[in-house]
This record gives sequence, C-alpha cells and structure tokens, in this order.
Amino acid sequence: MDPTQVCCPNEACPARGQGGKGNITVHRRKEARYRCTVCEKTFSARRGTMCSWKKTPVDMIVLVVTLLAHGCPVRAMVAAFGVKAETVRTWAAEAGVHCEQVHRHLVLGACLSLLHVQADEMRVRMQKGMVWMAMALMVSTRLWLGGVVSAHRDKGLMRQLADRVRACARPGALLVAVDGLAASVNAFRCAVRSKAPRKGPGRPHLAPWEQVVIGQVVTQDERGRMVGGVRRLVPGAAAALDALLASSGGGQTVHTASIERLHATFRSRLASLVRRTRSGARRQRMVTLGMDLVGTVDNVCTPHATLTNAQGHRCTPAMAAGLTHHVWTVAELLHFHVPPPRWQPPKKRGRRSNELQTLIEQWAS
Repeated sequence: MDPTQVCCPNEACPARGQGGKGNITVHRRKEARYRCTVCEKTFSARRGTMCSWKKTPVDMIVLVVTLLAHGCPVRAMVAAFGVKAETVRTWAAEAGVHCEQVHRHLVLGACLSLLHVQADEMRVRMQKGMVWMAMALMVSTRLWLGGVVSAHRDKGLMRQLADRVRACARPGALLVAVDGLAASVNAFRCAVRSKAPRKGPGRPHLAPWEQVVIGQVVTQDERGRMVGGVRRLVPGAAAALDALLASSGGGQTVHTASIERLHATFRSRLASLVRRTRSGARRQRMVTLGMDLVGTVDNVCTPHATLTNAQGHRCTPAMAAGLTHHVWTVAELLHFHVPPPRWQPPKKRGRRSNELQTLIEQWAS
C-alpha cells in the first residue's frame, strides 16, 4: 500500500483529486483501507479501480481480462473457468471503461511532441450491421493516441479523431498521414489551430500551426489486392517534410503502414474484429470498450520489438513516450487509481469565511 499514489475520492473533500500531498495515510493494512486527514474519511484501496465491489478473486478477474485483451473468445473462457457469459461481458465492459479513463489521464492529459501521426479507418462487422473504427498512432513511439467508432465514415468521425489527437499534441511542427478520405484532411486542418493574440476586444481568431504537413495516401486496388498508390501533399509547409520524416523515423516517404499494422494487431487481439467470426459484437458500445481495452494494454503492457530503452531492453510505447517508467502488468492497469476531478470551492454570495479562504488557498489555488 502506497499512500502517495492514491487520492481522496470524497466529493466534499477539499483535497479530492490531489495525490502526494501527505493527506492520505494507511488506515488498516489487513482490510486495505486508506484514510484522508482532511475530511477524516476512510476508503478502500480498490476504490476507483476496476476491481472495486467485486466478490470474485482478483486473480480470476485479471486472468479473464488478460485473455480478453489477447483475442480469447467469451465462449472459451466460459468453458475453461466455469463463469457465466454475462459475467465475462460485464467484466469486459468495466475493464474497457477503466482503460478509457486511464487513457484519458495518461495520454490525452499529456502534452506530447508528436512530430508524425498516422490516422486511418477500418470496417468492423457486427451481428447486425457494420461500423467504422478510426484510430491514430504516434509513429516515433508507436503510441496509440485513441480511436472513435461510428456507424458512418464521414467528417463527424474524423473530427472526433482529430480532436483526440489535438488534445495530447503540443503546438509545433507536425506531419499527419491519412488515407484518401477527403474529410480527413479538413478535420485535421481545422484541429491543428491555436488562438492567436488579439489587440482590443473581440474573439481571437484561430491561426494554424507552423510547419504542419498533411499527406494523403490513396491506394489503388484491383480484385481485392493493392496494386499501387498515389501520394498527395496538401498545399502548405511541404518544405519541412524531409526533416519531419527524418526526426520521427517514419521512413522516406509519406505512408500509413504503421497504423495498418496496428489495425492488424487489433484484429488479432479483439475477437469481435476478426473478419470472419462467430463472436461478433451486438452493440457498438462493446466495440468501443474493446478498442479502449486493447489499445491501453498495447500502450502500457506490451513491449515492442522496435522500441528499446537506453539499456537495450524492449519497452512499451508509453515508456518510449515518457509516460511510464516500467512495463505494466494487467493487474497494475486494473488497479491504477485515476484521480477524480479536483474540488471546486462553492459559489456563494457575499464575503467568504476565513476557514473557507484558507481551504481555497491550500487546495484550490
């Protein structure tokens, strides 16, 4: 039990969402409970994790989620462990929700120098219908930046994906490689903009980032096989293309090979994404949660052969991006405490009391 890695979950506590402040102590090690010295409340070590309020042994849950993240169908786990199919699907949904929160905290909450991003969509068959899954990848670290699932392959899908990339990007030089969908170019062109300073009153206008290169790779198919491709660069700062490719290690030309390899990884690790399967998803929500589970496990738990640290050991994409310091296990991922939103002082009319002002200066400033 490490009190420095957890936060107080009490909604009325002024120290909510802030870790490492010295306000969390160990209450009882036998029952695995912490205590907050500010609100004098105790809470379980599982609070805020995927394993909270579970009577099933944690090892069983971790084992089932690990198999789910590596492509094992639900029927196989029902036959192997004797659990109900509804229980496995419930654990899969809860693990997906938890991994989505971890991804928002680690990746979308960071400010990364992306340099080179690849984005692409793939078609997913469901039991009733079909959906599109769009994902983005940081080429230099193989970090999965996020994905969006939609019933239509349109500009709404690409705008949501571009907003996710913009949330974790640091303004600067950027190369974006997309496929032939025209909405992809417009979505990323609108996303990579920042507010420009304005003199006087009025709303500031959005200015595009400097040295932003957007390239399209349009493949040519014949009888289901790719026979060629056409590469186009959107008019702009094309002079920075060679420098961005060299600094990111993305090859010598604009391509989408890295994100297509990631698509193959997702299809092999998520049973509902296999092209011909009897484990197809029934609801679009389950496809999204499965994508979050596999993507987060790939980011923090899976060492890549193309990524090595200073000691020559293989590392995960999150380690290569500087988000983590070691290879996580699935148990660490499921027990990770996502900090809740910070406490906001109440809005009251009139003068604040000295006690409330002291709390605001200590925890809300």
